[in-house]
Amino acid sequence: MLHPLLSRSLSVASIAVVASLLLPAPVLRAEEPSAESARLHANALSRAFRTAAGAATPSVVVVRSESKPRAAKANRGGGGGRRRGENAENPFKGTPFEDFFRDGMPEGFEMPAPGDEQRMPPGRSGVGSGVIVDGSGIVLTNNHVVEGADTVTVELADGREFKATEIKTDPDSDLAVVRLADAENLPTAKLGDSDKLEIGDWVIAIGNPFELETTVSAGIISGKGRELGSVRRAKFLQTDAAINPGNSGGPLVNLEGEVIGINTAIASNSGGYQGIGFAIPINLAKWVSDQLIAKGEVERGYLGVSIGGLDNQMAAKLGVKDRKGVLVTEVLPNTPAADAGVEELDVIVGFDGVAVDGPRSLQEVVERSDMNKQHQIVVLREGKKMNLSISVKPLPNKLSQRSGGRQLEQARGEETFYSEAFGLEVRDKESLPEKNEMYEGFEGVVVDRVDPDGIAAAAGIGPGVLIRKVGKEAVTTIGEFAEAIEKQSAEDGVMLQVRTPRGNAVILMKKSG
Repeated sequence: MLHPLLSRSLSVASIAVVASLLLPAPVLRAEEPSAESARLHANALSRAFRTAAGAATPSVVVVRSESKPRAAKANRGGGGGRRRGENAENPFKGTPFEDFFRDGMPEGFEMPAPGDEQRMPPGRSGVGSGVIVDGSGIVLTNNHVVEGADTVTVELADGREFKATEIKTDPDSDLAVVRLADAENLPTAKLGDSDKLEIGDWVIAIGNPFELETTVSAGIISGKGRELGSVRRAKFLQTDAAINPGNSGGPLVNLEGEVIGINTAIASNSGGYQGIGFAIPINLAKWVSDQLIAKGEVERGYLGVSIGGLDNQMAAKLGVKDRKGVLVTEVLPNTPAADAGVEELDVIVGFDGVAVDGPRSLQEVVERSDMNKQHQIVVLREGKKMNLSISVKPLPNKLSQRSGGRQLEQARGEETFYSEAFGLEVRDKESLPEKNEMYEGFEGVVVDRVDPDGIAAAAGIGPGVLIRKVGKEAVTTIGEFAEAIEKQSAEDGVMLQVRTPRGNAVILMKKSG
């Protein structure tokens, strides 16, 4: 027989066992990292930043530009200098030159009036950044850092200073190379591969913001393929690494210490950092700088077409899926595109096996392609895919002036044609009271007015637009326009090839809904 106390203990134990069986099993949680482990990870990232900055910083330089005061131009508005024939005392009176210039100042010259010297524009100075890409003294920076400078001084991170002896620029990509005098064995940056970058990759920006030399900021790649209107021939990397005035021309560096971009611009309402900065990809910078160093200029390939993007309606009309491709709005005569058989209203969707997403992507692949060599171009023409062979040629420094079309035999006076279906009225170009330089070298009919609530107005057409073609049919008189437009349906839509103050374009007029 058990002792009473022992009996009570077993009863309590039995109750505890039964209770434990009735309770749910404890949930097992994954072991959380310790504070020490988190600290190790943070320190590892810190060391990566430190190593990358240490590798790149010696090659980052301060670029100081100076421009001299420029003499003010002759004041043609009155109140400025004194000229020949004006009611003013001869400035040479009482001097040995009085006999030579009895009528005062010679034609085309003037003497500054009192206080004019105070109005002379002052010199300009600026501070930017750059990166040494060749130990013999070649610095890569932005064009806008050195543009218009009379003297450029480059200061290294170790305090040494060098004068620039040669500056080569490419405004189209906003890049420049500066050659330094008496330089050798300079610390050189290691250049990476910007095509390997992915959104979210860590990067650091190095430069001299607000003249705070050798400043390092960290961030990530926020976007790729960005386009800026101010730079016509570059697609930018976007980063949230802090970029401020003075950072221009400095490097954007990956965690390997390799330069993968040249810091160029910021998007800001205040002029300072607001989380969006842009850098030129180093692969483009290498291509541009190699040509500037070798030839002093950049030779780009071209096809000889004017191009535009596609909106949803335009893509649907042309049978293009996903709005991928570029619309050919004009084919210039005697160009590679004309020789290859490219036509207006073709949609270019591929070049040498590379898919073409938009105008800038086509421009990018064409301008860097081999010259005078056959390339394959894929176009959609009336919804059907076609393969064409085209030989890319160097972009002329100045495209030849376009020849004018045939002249009309006679003007049509004030006669106009009104299309009620599309809501626009046109007149012959020759009936205009004054010539317009915008139309020179082009034939067509001029939009006289549009209905505010009409299809033409909704498509963005306004008075003064020159309609060159209806679809692919050229129109040079209002009679030809009337015949062409009446074949079209507002429900199906019609493509107009037009000329505006911004150049040639293609516009789709289509009834909505």
